[in-house]
Amino acid sequence: MTRCAGGARWIARGIAGGFVATLLLPVTAAPARAQSADLVLCDRIAADPADPDKPAGVRGVAEIAPADVETAIRYCRNAAGSRRAIYALGRAYAANKQPAEAIAAFRKAADKGSTSAMVELGVAYASGAGVARDDAKARQLFERAAEAGNPRGVSNLAALGGGAPADAGKTRALLAKGADTNAEAQYQLGMMLAEGVGGPKDDVAARALFEKAAAQGHPAALERMGAFAQSGRGGTQDSGAAKAFYEKAAALGNADAAAALKRANCQFAIKDKQGRLVTNLCF
Repeated sequence: MTRCAGGARWIARGIAGGFVATLLLPVTAAPARAQSADLVLCDRIAADPADPDKPAGVRGVAEIAPADVETAIRYCRNAAGSRRAIYALGRAYAANKQPAEAIAAFRKAADKGSTSAMVELGVAYASGAGVARDDAKARQLFERAAEAGNPRGVSNLAALGGGAPADAGKTRALLAKGADTNAEAQYQLGMMLAEGVGGPKDDVAARALFEKAAAQGHPAALERMGAFAQSGRGGTQDSGAAKAFYEKAAALGNADAAAALKRANCQFAIKDKQGRLVTNLCF
Protein backbone atom coordinates (compact mmCIF):
# COMPACT_ATOMS: atom_id res chain seq x y z
CA MET A 1 0.00 0.00 0.00
CA THR A 2 1.27 3.49 -0.85
CA ARG A 3 -0.06 6.96 -0.11
CA CYS A 4 -0.70 9.69 -2.66
CA ALA A 5 -0.87 13.43 -2.31
CA GLY A 6 -3.90 14.71 -0.45
CA GLY A 7 -4.26 11.58 1.65
CA ALA A 8 -5.55 9.19 -1.07
CA ARG A 9 -4.35 5.61 -0.77
CA TRP A 10 -3.50 3.09 -3.43
CA ILE A 11 -4.14 -0.48 -2.34
CA ALA A 12 -2.67 -3.33 -4.39
CA ARG A 13 -4.77 -6.45 -4.24
CA GLY A 14 -4.24 -9.74 -6.01
CA ILE A 15 -6.69 -10.90 -8.67
CA ALA A 16 -6.05 -14.15 -10.63
CA GLY A 17 -2.33 -14.14 -10.07
CA GLY A 18 -1.89 -10.46 -10.91
CA PHE A 19 -2.27 -7.19 -9.07
CA VAL A 20 -4.80 -4.44 -9.61
CA ALA A 21 -4.32 -1.04 -8.03
CA THR A 22 -7.39 0.50 -6.44
CA LEU A 23 -7.58 4.16 -5.53
CA LEU A 24 -9.32 4.96 -2.23
CA LEU A 25 -10.21 8.64 -2.00
CA PRO A 26 -9.87 10.30 1.39
CA VAL A 27 -12.96 10.60 3.55
CA THR A 28 -13.91 14.25 3.94
CA ALA A 29 -16.54 15.83 6.13
CA ALA A 30 -19.83 16.37 4.36
CA PRO A 31 -20.57 20.04 3.73
CA ALA A 32 -22.96 21.62 6.19
CA ARG A 33 -26.51 21.25 4.99
CA ALA A 34 -27.89 24.56 3.88
CA GLN A 35 -31.13 25.74 5.39
CA SER A 36 -34.12 25.40 3.13
CA ALA A 37 -35.60 28.52 1.59
CA ASP A 38 -38.84 27.70 3.40
CA LEU A 39 -37.11 27.75 6.80
CA VAL A 40 -35.32 31.01 5.99
CA LEU A 41 -38.60 32.67 5.08
CA CYS A 42 -40.38 31.11 8.07
CA ASP A 43 -37.70 32.59 10.35
CA ARG A 44 -37.93 35.98 8.68
CA ILE A 45 -41.64 36.52 9.19
CA ALA A 46 -42.60 34.25 12.10
CA ALA A 47 -39.63 33.53 14.39
CA ASP A 48 -40.08 34.39 18.06
CA PRO A 49 -37.35 36.85 19.21
CA ALA A 50 -37.27 35.08 22.60
CA ASP A 51 -37.00 31.54 21.22
CA PRO A 52 -33.69 29.97 22.37
CA ASP A 53 -33.72 27.88 19.15
CA LYS A 54 -33.64 31.02 16.99
CA PRO A 55 -30.31 31.50 15.18
CA ALA A 56 -28.32 34.54 16.30
CA GLY A 57 -28.66 36.17 12.89
CA VAL A 58 -32.47 36.05 12.94
CA ARG A 59 -34.21 39.02 14.55
CA GLY A 60 -37.69 37.54 14.86
CA VAL A 61 -40.97 39.38 15.31
CA ALA A 62 -42.87 39.95 18.55
CA GLU A 63 -46.14 39.51 16.67
CA ILE A 64 -46.68 38.10 13.20
CA ALA A 65 -48.03 40.86 10.95
CA PRO A 66 -51.61 40.16 9.79
CA ALA A 67 -50.51 40.45 6.18
CA ASP A 68 -47.85 37.76 6.76
CA VAL A 69 -49.94 35.18 8.58
CA GLU A 70 -51.00 33.05 5.59
CA THR A 71 -47.49 33.20 4.13
CA ALA A 72 -46.02 32.22 7.50
CA ILE A 73 -48.32 29.22 7.73
CA ARG A 74 -47.28 28.08 4.26
CA TYR A 75 -43.52 28.44 4.67
CA CYS A 76 -43.35 27.21 8.27
CA ARG A 77 -45.49 24.19 7.40
CA ASN A 78 -43.15 23.38 4.49
CA ALA A 79 -40.15 23.66 6.85
CA ALA A 80 -41.76 21.54 9.55
CA GLY A 81 -38.74 19.24 9.82
CA SER A 82 -37.29 21.91 12.10
CA ARG A 83 -38.69 22.17 15.62
CA ARG A 84 -38.37 25.96 15.58
CA ALA A 85 -40.41 26.01 12.35
CA ILE A 86 -43.10 23.86 13.98
CA TYR A 87 -43.16 26.27 16.93
CA ALA A 88 -43.36 29.24 14.54
CA LEU A 89 -46.17 27.46 12.71
CA GLY A 90 -48.06 27.29 16.01
CA ARG A 91 -47.53 31.04 16.44
CA ALA A 92 -48.88 31.63 12.94
CA TYR A 93 -51.95 29.47 13.59
CA ALA A 94 -52.57 31.34 16.84
CA ALA A 95 -52.31 34.67 15.00
CA ASN A 96 -54.81 33.30 12.46
CA LYS A 97 -57.31 32.43 15.23
CA GLN A 98 -56.87 28.67 14.76
CA PRO A 99 -56.37 27.53 18.36
CA ALA A 100 -56.72 23.79 17.75
CA GLU A 101 -54.06 23.86 15.03
CA ALA A 102 -51.84 26.08 17.19
CA ILE A 103 -52.05 23.69 20.14
CA ALA A 104 -51.28 20.71 17.89
CA ALA A 105 -48.20 22.46 16.50
CA PHE A 106 -46.98 23.52 19.94
CA ARG A 107 -47.46 19.99 21.22
CA LYS A 108 -45.46 18.54 18.33
CA ALA A 109 -42.66 21.09 18.77
CA ALA A 110 -42.57 20.48 22.54
CA ASP A 111 -42.26 16.73 21.92
CA LYS A 112 -39.20 17.55 19.79
CA GLY A 113 -37.70 19.57 22.66
CA SER A 114 -38.78 23.14 21.90
CA THR A 115 -38.81 24.92 25.27
CA SER A 116 -40.71 27.87 23.77
CA ALA A 117 -43.46 25.48 22.70
CA MET A 118 -43.52 24.03 26.22
CA VAL A 119 -44.11 27.53 27.55
CA GLU A 120 -46.95 28.20 25.09
CA LEU A 121 -48.61 24.91 25.98
CA GLY A 122 -48.19 25.76 29.66
CA VAL A 123 -49.87 29.11 29.12
CA ALA A 124 -52.75 27.36 27.35
CA TYR A 125 -53.23 24.93 30.24
CA ALA A 126 -52.89 27.69 32.84
CA SER A 127 -55.52 29.85 31.13
CA GLY A 128 -57.75 27.17 29.61
CA ALA A 129 -57.24 28.64 26.13
CA GLY A 130 -57.90 25.91 23.58
CA VAL A 131 -57.58 23.11 26.17
CA ALA A 132 -59.19 22.21 29.48
CA ARG A 133 -57.56 24.22 32.24
CA ASP A 134 -55.01 22.15 34.15
CA ASP A 135 -52.65 23.96 36.51
CA ALA A 136 -50.69 20.77 37.21
CA LYS A 137 -49.90 20.27 33.51
CA ALA A 138 -49.06 23.95 33.18
CA ARG A 139 -46.59 23.67 36.05
CA GLN A 140 -44.99 20.54 34.58
CA LEU A 141 -44.47 22.26 31.23
CA PHE A 142 -43.08 25.44 32.80
CA GLU A 143 -40.75 23.33 34.94
CA ARG A 144 -39.45 21.45 31.89
CA ALA A 145 -38.78 24.72 30.11
CA ALA A 146 -37.22 26.27 33.21
CA GLU A 147 -34.96 23.28 33.80
CA ALA A 148 -33.72 23.70 30.22
CA GLY A 149 -32.91 27.35 30.94
CA ASN A 150 -35.78 29.05 29.12
CA PRO A 151 -36.32 32.47 30.81
CA ARG A 152 -40.05 32.48 30.02
CA GLY A 153 -40.33 29.07 31.60
CA VAL A 154 -38.81 30.50 34.77
CA SER A 155 -41.00 33.61 34.83
CA ASN A 156 -44.22 31.73 34.08
CA LEU A 157 -43.40 29.15 36.72
CA ALA A 158 -42.83 32.06 39.07
CA ALA A 159 -46.20 33.53 38.17
CA LEU A 160 -47.87 30.32 39.38
CA GLY A 161 -46.43 31.02 42.82
CA GLY A 162 -44.83 28.61 45.24
CA GLY A 163 -47.08 25.71 44.38
CA ALA A 164 -48.13 22.85 46.60
CA PRO A 165 -45.98 22.03 49.63
CA ALA A 166 -44.62 18.92 47.90
CA ASP A 167 -43.12 20.87 44.99
CA ALA A 168 -42.43 24.24 46.64
CA GLY A 169 -38.79 23.30 47.22
CA LYS A 170 -38.37 22.36 43.56
CA THR A 171 -40.01 25.60 42.46
CA ARG A 172 -37.70 27.55 44.74
CA ALA A 173 -34.64 25.83 43.24
CA LEU A 174 -35.79 26.52 39.67
CA LEU A 175 -36.49 30.17 40.48
CA ALA A 176 -32.99 30.46 41.88
CA LYS A 177 -31.61 29.41 38.47
CA GLY A 178 -33.35 32.32 36.78
CA ALA A 179 -32.93 34.89 39.52
CA ASP A 180 -29.64 36.29 38.22
CA THR A 181 -31.36 38.37 35.53
CA ASN A 182 -35.09 37.64 35.53
CA ALA A 183 -37.08 40.22 37.54
CA GLU A 184 -40.17 38.05 37.95
CA ALA A 185 -38.05 35.15 39.21
CA GLN A 186 -36.29 37.51 41.62
CA TYR A 187 -39.61 38.78 42.97
CA GLN A 188 -41.24 35.35 43.32
CA LEU A 189 -38.14 33.83 44.92
CA GLY A 190 -38.02 36.82 47.26
CA MET A 191 -41.61 36.15 48.28
CA MET A 192 -40.84 32.50 49.00
CA LEU A 193 -37.81 33.50 51.10
CA ALA A 194 -39.79 36.18 52.93
CA GLU A 195 -42.57 33.73 53.79
CA GLY A 196 -40.39 30.66 54.35
CA VAL A 197 -42.09 28.67 51.57
CA GLY A 198 -40.10 25.75 50.18
CA GLY A 199 -37.17 26.35 52.52
CA PRO A 200 -35.84 28.54 55.35
CA LYS A 201 -37.13 32.07 55.83
CA ASP A 202 -34.53 34.73 55.00
CA ASP A 203 -35.58 38.40 55.11
CA VAL A 204 -32.13 39.69 54.19
CA ALA A 205 -31.91 37.56 51.05
CA ALA A 206 -35.55 38.37 50.20
CA ARG A 207 -34.88 42.09 50.45
CA ALA A 208 -31.81 41.76 48.20
CA LEU A 209 -33.93 40.00 45.57
CA PHE A 210 -36.71 42.59 45.80
CA GLU A 211 -34.09 45.30 45.35
CA LYS A 212 -32.77 43.64 42.19
CA ALA A 213 -36.25 43.28 40.72
CA ALA A 214 -37.20 46.82 41.76
CA ALA A 215 -34.16 48.17 39.90
CA GLN A 216 -35.70 46.63 36.76
CA GLY A 217 -39.02 48.39 37.36
CA HIS A 218 -40.97 45.41 38.72
CA PRO A 219 -44.07 47.03 40.35
CA ALA A 220 -44.69 44.40 43.03
CA ALA A 221 -41.00 44.30 43.95
CA LEU A 222 -41.01 48.10 44.30
CA GLU A 223 -43.98 47.80 46.65
CA ARG A 224 -42.20 45.12 48.72
CA MET A 225 -39.08 47.29 48.91
CA GLY A 226 -41.29 50.08 50.22
CA ALA A 227 -42.73 47.81 52.90
CA PHE A 228 -39.33 46.40 53.91
CA ALA A 229 -37.74 49.87 54.03
CA GLN A 230 -40.66 51.25 56.02
CA SER A 231 -40.43 48.56 58.70
CA GLY A 232 -36.68 47.97 58.55
CA ARG A 233 -37.29 44.34 57.67
CA GLY A 234 -34.20 42.61 56.33
CA GLY A 235 -32.12 45.78 56.53
CA THR A 236 -32.17 49.49 57.26
CA GLN A 237 -35.37 51.32 58.19
CA ASP A 238 -35.82 54.36 55.93
CA SER A 239 -39.19 56.11 55.66
CA GLY A 240 -38.01 58.41 52.89
CA ALA A 241 -36.83 55.51 50.75
CA ALA A 242 -40.04 53.64 51.51
CA LYS A 243 -42.14 56.51 50.20
CA ALA A 244 -40.03 56.73 47.04
CA PHE A 245 -40.47 53.01 46.37
CA TYR A 246 -44.22 53.24 46.98
CA GLU A 247 -44.52 56.20 44.62
CA LYS A 248 -42.71 54.39 41.83
CA ALA A 249 -44.83 51.27 42.31
CA ALA A 250 -48.07 53.27 42.45
CA ALA A 251 -47.12 55.10 39.25
CA LEU A 252 -46.86 51.67 37.59
CA GLY A 253 -50.36 50.78 38.76
CA ASN A 254 -49.63 48.80 41.92
CA ALA A 255 -52.72 49.13 44.12
CA ASP A 256 -50.99 47.98 47.32
CA ALA A 257 -48.39 50.73 46.95
CA ALA A 258 -51.10 53.32 46.33
CA ALA A 259 -52.91 52.15 49.47
CA ALA A 260 -49.66 52.34 51.46
CA LEU A 261 -49.14 55.93 50.36
CA LYS A 262 -52.68 56.78 51.40
CA ARG A 263 -52.17 55.20 54.80
CA ALA A 264 -49.00 57.24 55.25
CA ASN A 265 -50.97 60.44 54.66
CA CYS A 266 -53.98 59.32 56.72
CA GLN A 267 -52.39 57.96 59.85
CA PHE A 268 -55.21 58.73 62.29
CA ALA A 269 -58.05 56.20 62.31
CA ILE A 270 -61.62 56.89 63.51
CA LYS A 271 -63.28 53.78 64.89
CA ASP A 272 -66.75 52.98 66.21
CA LYS A 273 -67.59 51.50 69.63
CA GLN A 274 -66.91 48.00 68.38
CA GLY A 275 -63.43 49.02 67.20
CA ARG A 276 -64.31 48.91 63.53
CA LEU A 277 -62.65 51.41 61.22
CA VAL A 278 -64.98 54.20 60.18
CA THR A 279 -62.56 56.47 58.35
CA ASN A 280 -59.06 57.87 58.39
CA LEU A 281 -58.07 61.46 59.03
CA CYS A 282 -55.73 62.75 56.31
CA PHE A 283 -53.39 65.68 56.63
